[in-house]
Amino acid sequence: MAKKKEKRKQFKRKLLHQYRMVVLNEETFEERFSFKLTRLNVFVVGTLCSLVLIALTVIFIAFTPIREYIPGYSSTALKEKATLLTYKTDSLEHIISRNNMYLNSVRKVLTGDISGDEVNKDSLFEEFNVDKMEIDLDPIKEDSILREEVSREDKFNLFDSATSKVGFVPFTPVSGTISQGYNPKEKHYAVDVVVKEGTPIKSVADGTVIFAGWTTDTGYVMIIEHANSLLSVYKHNESLTKEQGELVKAGEVIATSGSTGELTTGPHLHFELWSDGYPMNPTNFIDFE
Repeated sequence: MAKKKEKRKQFKRKLLHQYRMVVLNEETFEERFSFKLTRLNVFVVGTLCSLVLIALTVIFIAFTPIREYIPGYSSTALKEKATLLTYKTDSLEHIISRNNMYLNSVRKVLTGDISGDEVNKDSLFEEFNVDKMEIDLDPIKEDSILREEVSREDKFNLFDSATSKVGFVPFTPVSGTISQGYNPKEKHYAVDVVVKEGTPIKSVADGTVIFAGWTTDTGYVMIIEHANSLLSVYKHNESLTKEQGELVKAGEVIATSGSTGELTTGPHLHFELWSDGYPMNPTNFIDFE
């Protein structure tokens, strides 16, 4: 035990033993400055300096762009791009979903597989923005008055109701004999006008071509979107003179008549007119004779 105590005392004396550090002029040996040191002071000061240096290094690396050069750290610019791409992807998915619903509606127009009570494209798009739980379904006074007025109107007077919606006089696309008229019961939402092959087909109004292509059943088809949510459809054409996305004027030649597609019996124009997703009888607005 005495030896252990003696060793502890010697170790303590070594730690606390004072030394003088002197800085001299090498030529004149003049003392510039001096200060007292102990092993304990040197150890404590060295440890504190090391800790401060480590802390400063960590802070410098963690809060400056230099950390990007260390393996394992991602770039700030890369994170911003990834976040931006995530938002863009979500927006594109939303747009694609809406476009798919619209294309499905157009496809139904092409095939005629649609009934008069189906919703239109605008109502489909509104489903993305309207919270059904927030809609108040209780009838209001104005709604009751409107129902009474509608019940008193002649519901078979399609010309009067459709004219107020369309709001213009359509141009005759082609003149000829109607071989098959508008018949919703047989899902024939069009009129078939018999003409010679190669007869110019004209647009009924100003608008934009939203579809111009080939289908197996109806051959070369063109669909034009006009003002007031009006669509005009031209089927069984021999050729098309306009492409999708082009603007057309009323009376401008858009195609030539023919007998293309499997569902045809000879050269004629299969013409349809749609308003807000509902089929209309073209003979109520256009004189084909």
